[in-house]
Amino acid sequence: MTTPTRNYRTEILAGVSTFLATMYIIVVNPAILSQAGLPFSGVLTATVLLSFFCSLMMGLYARNPIVVAPGMGMNAFFTFTAVKGMGIRPEVALGAVFWAGVLFLLMSVLNLRSAIVRAIPQPLRYAVSAGIGLFITLIGFENAKFIIANPATLVGIAHLNDPIVLTFVFGLLLTSVLVIRDVPGAIIIGIVLTTLAAWPVGRWWGDASAINFGQKTLVNFQGISAAPDFSLLGKLDLVSSLSWSLWPVIFAFAFTDLFDSLSTFVGVAEAGALQDEQGNPRNLNRSLLTDAVATTLAGILGTSPGTAYIESAVGIAQGGRTGLTAIVAGCCFLPFLFLSPLLSIIPAIATAPALVLVGAFMMKPVTRINWGQLDDALPAFLALVLIPFSYSITQGLIWGFLSWTVIKLAIGKTAELPLSLLIVDVFCVLALTSGH
Repeated sequence: MTTPTRNYRTEILAGVSTFLATMYIIVVNPAILSQAGLPFSGVLTATVLLSFFCSLMMGLYARNPIVVAPGMGMNAFFTFTAVKGMGIRPEVALGAVFWAGVLFLLMSVLNLRSAIVRAIPQPLRYAVSAGIGLFITLIGFENAKFIIANPATLVGIAHLNDPIVLTFVFGLLLTSVLVIRDVPGAIIIGIVLTTLAAWPVGRWWGDASAINFGQKTLVNFQGISAAPDFSLLGKLDLVSSLSWSLWPVIFAFAFTDLFDSLSTFVGVAEAGALQDEQGNPRNLNRSLLTDAVATTLAGILGTSPGTAYIESAVGIAQGGRTGLTAIVAGCCFLPFLFLSPLLSIIPAIATAPALVLVGAFMMKPVTRINWGQLDDALPAFLALVLIPFSYSITQGLIWGFLSWTVIKLAIGKTAELPLSLLIVDVFCVLALTSGH
């Protein structure tokens, strides 16, 4: 009788640990998507609901201890590439998220996943993950006004005598120490402490981001709790998002989500010995189907695509091995449905350190690229650097695929070019010729 009790206790504690490691998305996702013109409170509601329902599905259906929530990288792609870069209306971008989820669902149901996975060379998968990490880091530095425009050098670093920049540096170093020391909920603690440090900055100094924070705190703060904001529910534009020019966006959402999910499932399975008899991640098809549902549901609720979170490894390290871990973590999100007024006062400089550190976490796969094998390394390098340099995940993907194909053809390694990859290349060329 004591063993089941002890197991339940372990799974519950693991679920709470996983939630603490992932709860930063409750604040960071609305902070990013609000820059695309979506209401902060509406995105917060969508984020919490998606994380709750899809983590429950992962626990009950896929029976894996993995949290599902709006993915970092995909929210940046939504805001800075689709909406700001390409001028797509937010409602149309939400429609593209929905259709990407439908495409992902079809690939899962028709078992096209294996063909798609074989089409993507491993070095490019590693490079794209790291490139998205660099992209997120750049956004964090930009939100903190640490990296600024410079007419002479394109970009530059802000003056360190700026109190806003110093507040960001304080938050970054503090959060880094908390993460390194394995403090539970380190990132969210860092966000809270940086927010507290930013309060006097917003009150006494004149930087725009601090002024906004000061206004929200001293003038517009309307309490701690409020009813959930369902204003984004069903606001997606399903018709306009199916236009031919948006298929590259749908493609990028679907396939980047697929790569991210696969790498997460593989990494988590390795961390917790959660493999099946063939050595594949346990219940992989059900997990991928859950991920596809998360992306489809995200468009309906009003947020960027949902995906499995690598931070789930925190709960696995605490002993979580079953779906109960994901169920507990998912339930922990629900109370935050009612805290949008409190969370909306958090300034950009408080969430910026979290973005920088998440970018650092995503760099690990780059060590698995064989940099001595240049025909592998050069396409991977192009994908890696073009994602942040072009401010576009799509462009990194396109040039990674095309350069891989051209180089392999030129040196006679046609065996490394499956038909499925050539089909992907056709979509890449179409994306370039369409202007995106």
